Amino acid sequence: MNKNIYYYNQNADQFFDTTYQVDMTGLYQSFLRYLPEHASILDLGCGSGRDTLAFKNLGHQVEAIDYSEHLVAKARQLTGLPVQLDSFYELSVQEKYDGIWACASLLHCERDRLAEVLQKMLSALKPNGVIYMSFKYGDSDREKDGREFTDLNEKQAHELLENFENVLLLQQWVTVDKRPDRAEEWLNIILKKQ
Repeated sequence: MNKNIYYYNQNADQFFDTTYQVDMTGLYQSFLRYLPEHASILDLGCGSGRDTLAFKNLGHQVEAIDYSEHLVAKARQLTGLPVQLDSFYELSVQEKYDGIWACASLLHCERDRLAEVLQKMLSALKPNGVIYMSFKYGDSDREKDGREFTDLNEKQAHELLENFENVLLLQQWVTVDKRPDRAEEWLNIILKKQ
């Protein structure tokens, strides 16, 4: 999805300005309650670095990646951490993280590659590790404002997860966008590696 990388590189300042102060506390609490203190967390597709910074400030050991060179620079500046320029397609570590936070990032993964990427994420988790992921709510593969999106609903999430025997669905719920000018719905999913 090179269109997405181009979009985020061209619009990094605007994207940063509209996302880095959004209060995601409720989502953090839903995810972190399944993790140990001082957990090892990967922020997969960290964007502005907002969530990376929040987890760092809560005492967790956080690594972060994003595939936009310009957003990586902004996230490094915001967090003071060595955010890496990388993609969820390239994730290759084994049993390293207690949790993986993929907030509004996998929605840019092609639908036919979601299972492949989820397998990489599961491999990167320690036993009993937890994944949070969110998608724009819907059932479409679409392009909007120069970006490509893979929307997901509960039925499609179930179909994706039934490919994995070692996954327990802990929570799944729909929220409304936290940004004041947006009314979009989001599907939130928390999984546990068994």
